[in-house]
Amino acid sequence: MRIILLGPPGAGKGTQAVGIAETFGVPHISTGDILRANVRDGTSLGVEAKRFMDAGDLVPDEVIIGMVDSRIAEPDAVAGFLLDGFPRTVPQAEALEALLVEREAPLDVVLRLSVPHDEVVRRLTGRRTCDGCGRIFHLVADPPATDGVCDDCGGALTQRDDDREEVVRRRLEVYTTQTEPLEHFYWERGLLRDVEAVGTPEEVAASATAVLRQYGAPR
Repeated sequence: MRIILLGPPGAGKGTQAVGIAETFGVPHISTGDILRANVRDGTSLGVEAKRFMDAGDLVPDEVIIGMVDSRIAEPDAVAGFLLDGFPRTVPQAEALEALLVEREAPLDVVLRLSVPHDEVVRRLTGRRTCDGCGRIFHLVADPPATDGVCDDCGGALTQRDDDREEVVRRRLEVYTTQTEPLEHFYWERGLLRDVEAVGTPEEVAASATAVLRQYGAPR
């Protein structure tokens, strides 16, 4: 099964991606992970990417696409994969589509985790990160035993700048602007499916699995 996972910041993509990949026996492919792996391993694509990153520039599409192409050619991804964080734009989606046509391995489904913007704001603005060990708490869902103090190391809990409400709302605006054309691209191809990502992680996972069962049996 070949799956793309879409969703706004705070939708729980990371948690759901890991669970879906395990349930359906496919690798979870995060573009962030493969970018870091290529840079770490000093591949030709990694060297090229690092040149842009060191200059503070965005890594060009053709470099990212090359990395994705190499990753989905690996043996564990031949029978399927879950892509998380790619594609982000219509040109990237078109390039991926062309790669998969060449491989005679079309996408099965594009799963969109849908969350109201106010819920995303509630989730992200409630996060607090330990300055000492990096553990993340949530003021509502997973509060510390003592306000402002990490349960594990006693470090101070702070709110990251990108979790402040004005920043979160701006991130959502950017996501919507960038992603709506991508969602329309996959809707036109009959691949887009929605899962309401409100509820416990287990409830969302059950809904996602129910949708994905239409395309392949869990392992």
